[in-house]
Amino acid sequence: MSELIEIRDMCKVYNPGENEVRALDHVNLRIEKNEFVAIIGQSGSGKSTLMNMLGCLDVPTSGTYILNGQDVSHLTDDELSDIRNREIGFIFQGFNLIAGLTALENVELPLIYRGVGKKERMRLARTALEKVGLKARIEHKPSEMSGGQQQRVAIARAIAQAPPVILADEPTGNLDSGSTKEIMEILKGLHGEGRTVILITHDNDIAVRAKRIIRIIDGKIVDDIINDGGLL
Repeated sequence: MSELIEIRDMCKVYNPGENEVRALDHVNLRIEKNEFVAIIGQSGSGKSTLMNMLGCLDVPTSGTYILNGQDVSHLTDDELSDIRNREIGFIFQGFNLIAGLTALENVELPLIYRGVGKKERMRLARTALEKVGLKARIEHKPSEMSGGQQQRVAIARAIAQAPPVILADEPTGNLDSGSTKEIMEILKGLHGEGRTVILITHDNDIAVRAKRIIRIIDGKIVDDIINDGGLL
């Protein structure tokens, strides 16, 4: 494996001064290509801030973030947007599907923004939906699907153009146990195909399915362990 992510001495400070909040406090982290990593922490621990940094949704107050060989610590919003489109597939707890579009159209949408031609984006979207087991549902709208099926559409959208990083933020938070198992099996499969999967969660039962578990408390990494006894 080779290094995909390196964070050096990263801090994120809100309200600098007397009432400052240090959401990230001198964080150092390396993630190799084709790792399956869970970042676990409770509300207010800093895990969401760290996710925003890893996903190029925000920039640090200080420190360095190297993603796939590029320093992205101090890029402009437009430059960060370009990096996100190229490097990262996002899966969120809330699905973020557009109600009036079919599953196929929802998966196609970010490909349109990336300038992918119609024929190619339809091929990519269909392939991604088939990969998550939704071949028979491509013309269904979100209201015609269960929560687990909607999350699978969201995963298909994230993986359609094969980004090197899959960043999943509480991806099973709104799902029942059966759907949770299905989604985790899909993430396991993506990791098996060579993707780097980073899972953000507050749930120990979800975190133990990853190969590596990083625990964050009060903006600091307090544990970073290889999970040889995981459920993968």
